[in-house]
Amino acid sequence: MTFEYKTIESPIENTLLKEKGSKFIGFAYPVTNEKELKSALEKIREEHPKATHHCYAFRMGLNGENYRANDDGEPSGSAGLPIYNQLLANEITNVLVIVVRYYGGTKLGVSGLVKTYKESAKITLEAASIITRELETEVEIQFNFNQQNTIFTLLSKFDAKVLNFDANENCILTASLKLAQKESISEKLSEMQYVSFEFNN
Repeated sequence: MTFEYKTIESPIENTLLKEKGSKFIGFAYPVTNEKELKSALEKIREEHPKATHHCYAFRMGLNGENYRANDDGEPSGSAGLPIYNQLLANEITNVLVIVVRYYGGTKLGVSGLVKTYKESAKITLEAASIITRELETEVEIQFNFNQQNTIFTLLSKFDAKVLNFDANENCILTASLKLAQKESISEKLSEMQYVSFEFNN
């Protein structure tokens, strides 16, 4: 099972490529869900309302299983796919790349478009820092007040981050930790008396 993926660290905006009078402006955003995806696309449409085309491609999910390539009116396969192929070439996921085109009066032809959209996506991604992120999971643990030292010691051993701690006679704690550690920490918690726990994902 995969516990990590490659993505871009932060957004890249306004890389510029000119071809026969047309301007191609590239953008790349790290996205993890449909909501982030839509808001990034809307933002670019608002910033470039007069652009001739807003072509884009994205990959989301651990293995990039959720993906789309959109030509936005350019000849089929001439824009979205070359952009998408750059995401594949860089082996990154949870990334949206948009290339905005302002038509300059000279037609580029399909092969010219493929080449230019590919190049625009390429220089945009070259400007980004590609990083490896580890998948995380959240666990909720319930235990007796006098067990908190044991629980905290265990959590720090697994580099877990405490997100919320409700200290009463019966304590409830939520922590996030690397998905790769899920089985090991489950084993340890199962061995403890008066402790119950469940993972949120």
